[in-house]
Amino acid sequence: MKNVAGDPQNNRSFPVNSTALSSLLKLQENIIPVSAGGVNIDYYLYERYVTRAANWKLKVYYFVKPFVPSSLRLTLRRRYSHIQAKAKFPSWPIEPIIIEGIQNYLFHILFQSHTDELYRISPWPSGKIFAFAITHDVEWEKGLKNAPAIAELEKQLGFRSSWNIVPERYPIDWKIIDKLRADGFEIGVHGLKHDGKLFQSRRVFKRSADRINNYARQWGAAGFRSESTLRNVDWMPELKFEYDTSFPDTDPYEPQPGGCCSIWPYFIKDIVELPITLPQDHTLFEVLGLNDIAIWKKKAEWIEGNSGLILVDVHPDYMMSVERLRLYEKFLLYMNERKQMWHALPREIARWWKDREVSQLRSKNGSYFIEGPIAGRGTIIKTSLAKGELKHLTLNIQ
Repeated sequence: MKNVAGDPQNNRSFPVNSTALSSLLKLQENIIPVSAGGVNIDYYLYERYVTRAANWKLKVYYFVKPFVPSSLRLTLRRRYSHIQAKAKFPSWPIEPIIIEGIQNYLFHILFQSHTDELYRISPWPSGKIFAFAITHDVEWEKGLKNAPAIAELEKQLGFRSSWNIVPERYPIDWKIIDKLRADGFEIGVHGLKHDGKLFQSRRVFKRSADRINNYARQWGAAGFRSESTLRNVDWMPELKFEYDTSFPDTDPYEPQPGGCCSIWPYFIKDIVELPITLPQDHTLFEVLGLNDIAIWKKKAEWIEGNSGLILVDVHPDYMMSVERLRLYEKFLLYMNERKQMWHALPREIARWWKDREVSQLRSKNGSYFIEGPIAGRGTIIKTSLAKGELKHLTLNIQ
């Protein structure tokens, strides 16, 4: 899989006839259709802008990977990262195309329909401005053994996280898993064997998906993440989970580069997709060799400013040193300063998003209210046009 050479669309806006866009915005009833140009938002969410021509490279990579020492693999990835960094679209670490498309779409509605204001359901409950979720991919047994120390740090700072476990790669210490669950953490499924073969063919995927779904039932797991964020949007719905979190919003450095360009959840049929919206710790500290959290902070501030979901993927396998743990602690302390944050487990965010999907914004006697499962929890955003600029105001209406 490879990225296109540049931005596939210069006209950053979306047409009105998009189920995914309607699901994201949850606008008031009876919005007059407008022509905003551009392409369907699905073009980005489902990565239709990329080609599958380079799949053979993935097959070769995962075929030779077991025979290459990890230190050499890391050296090669660091060298290759200079080539990956040249990708023009999606831009990294921030890709604003969906943000800009939505802003243009709302502008067109207000301008063309001569409406002073419009209303929509806020993305998050209880008037919170943005959401924050922590996930961990446990790649090896050493990572699982390191989980209690990381979980304890999170508990001390008031956080809870999801731990994605590989079912068939290493011995699973169920005492650690049970303790995590007892302390309010979530357990998810991380691929099957972490061998890069899950999406190599329909036959392999079908056989693997049956086993993965069985583990989901046995473990009571609500969420899934594939190994190395390998993904096929057309096959994902065959995995029987409430949510998936295998799509980055933008990531040129993974074996399968690209991204959905979204900082909000969206649906892949019945599955809620929770995008990984911060660069992975492995990318920052191992591949790029950074030793600070400046990019995490920069991206988090941008997501907060656009009312999105900050979702981070931290590997306990690479949080083995005191220095790395200090960097992670600094990031958690930074997030603790955010006052308008809804911190939740991924399954809680997915369930909120599903409830929000079947709720509606209604009006009566000139006032708006939310009808459906999130009534009493949801809030309403009023968007208006002032001097050619959009203004957004969260209303405490319930």
